[in-house]
Amino acid sequence: MPRYLFYLISIFSLTAFSAFSQDTDFGPGYQSGIMKNPALTGISGSGVFRMSYLNLFPGHNYNFHSVYTSFDSYFHEIHGGAGVYLSDDIIGGLVNDLRGAFSYSYFLQAEKDLYINAGLSAGFLRRGFNFRNAVLPDQIDPLGNISLPSSETLINDPRTLFDIGTGVVFVRGRYFGGFSVLHLTQPDLGTSGSAEDKLKRKYFVHVAAEYDIDRLKHLKLQPLAAGELQGSYFSAYAGAVVETRFLAANSLFLFNNNGDLDLQTGLSFRREQVTILYNYRFNLKSGNALLPFSLSHQAGLAFNLNNVEKRIKVRTINLPSL
Repeated sequence: MPRYLFYLISIFSLTAFSAFSQDTDFGPGYQSGIMKNPALTGISGSGVFRMSYLNLFPGHNYNFHSVYTSFDSYFHEIHGGAGVYLSDDIIGGLVNDLRGAFSYSYFLQAEKDLYINAGLSAGFLRRGFNFRNAVLPDQIDPLGNISLPSSETLINDPRTLFDIGTGVVFVRGRYFGGFSVLHLTQPDLGTSGSAEDKLKRKYFVHVAAEYDIDRLKHLKLQPLAAGELQGSYFSAYAGAVVETRFLAANSLFLFNNNGDLDLQTGLSFRREQVTILYNYRFNLKSGNALLPFSLSHQAGLAFNLNNVEKRIKVRTINLPSL
């Protein structure tokens, strides 16, 4: 692909997809749970270190990538969970969104079998630009050559902004769910002061359950569903995870108010303290006929760094492996 066409496609893709959702979608599941809901911090009990890599629109040279890493654990001294996460979104080689936050969740036993976690996160969002090799449409002459100076000036100055979020999680028996509100400060990503540049608040709700299929409790079924609203953009997913002692498989349907319908399938393998996962998402129906068939590849790792289950006096849960 010619170099100028690559950058034109990158600019077009950035504009198109930012009009729908302002945040990178790491997909359904709990691999990036504390970023979606800070009340999930430490809910697994033992300290867990997670890493994820997301390749968006593979095979099209769009250069859309995201990486994510986090650590969270329950700490008896603060009667709750504490954690930290860091993510980096590389958008077409032109825009880079680096974000990170510390999160805390207070664990409360409201009733005999009802537990409530209330969480708060505080962090930063840094948007950087690299327009050095960018080519704008008005620089291309009728013959397709890059020979004209652009009438627009692209500014490379990065912006670093403060952001906070809050959430709550309820656990009763085999069921748990939560609700969170992110981007409470609505950070302004642009330089013009326009309301369109502000990162809109995101409202996220999720529910899940766990059922033992066999008597030995080696085979489990975990149905789950979630939805999010950010500005005028709404998306949701529903599906299930089937889990054994060492292997888990998931299948979920995802849809949004742009008319897109996607399917995600994935596998995870667990051995002692290490879990390896892979998810693939593809498009079944595109609302604007622009989405490619392959939407994303996601690979991840999770390490349980310690085991404190024996001294935890609060309710912890087995998060679905996806």
